[in-house]
Amino acid sequence: MTDKKLKIATVSLAGCFGCHMSFLDIDERIMELAEVAEFDRSPLTDIEHCGNCDIGLIEGGICNSENVHTLREFRRHCKILVAVGACAINGGLPAYRNYIPLEECLGESYLDGIGVENPQIPSDPELPLLLNKVRPIHEIVKIDYSLPGCPPSADVFWKFLTDLLAGREPVLPYELIHYD
Repeated sequence: MTDKKLKIATVSLAGCFGCHMSFLDIDERIMELAEVAEFDRSPLTDIEHCGNCDIGLIEGGICNSENVHTLREFRRHCKILVAVGACAINGGLPAYRNYIPLEECLGESYLDGIGVENPQIPSDPELPLLLNKVRPIHEIVKIDYSLPGCPPSADVFWKFLTDLLAGREPVLPYELIHYD
């Protein structure tokens, strides 16, 4: 590994945060990672906007205008952008709403759904504008790598990052990859 610390940023868009949880499953290896890398925006740092980084890890798909803005910010600031998990790669579970018109989804959630009280569709102008479809991140920006899985295992994160930090092209052994 190199002497210079690399900067890593992470963000979760439309997803469940499961990829971040899996990343944290590298357990004590995070101390080894901290010796060669520092975190910019991530749940570990509470930094709101991504600065210039070497590696950006994005989990989740794109479902609203704020996701688009955040993703484009990451692309501008990260030398290497990585789609992490099924939601970032193909929209994942949130993309199931793509088979139902948005108005129908909102109606079922906020007007007609079981247990709905005081039915009304939220319209606060500070809420991000919903997109008609949930999109994978490659439809908005160029990505450099993908880590498949729902979520990718901690060993996938570790192998990928240690390859990059060592200056090697990342190679994930078949036994580490899964697409569930």
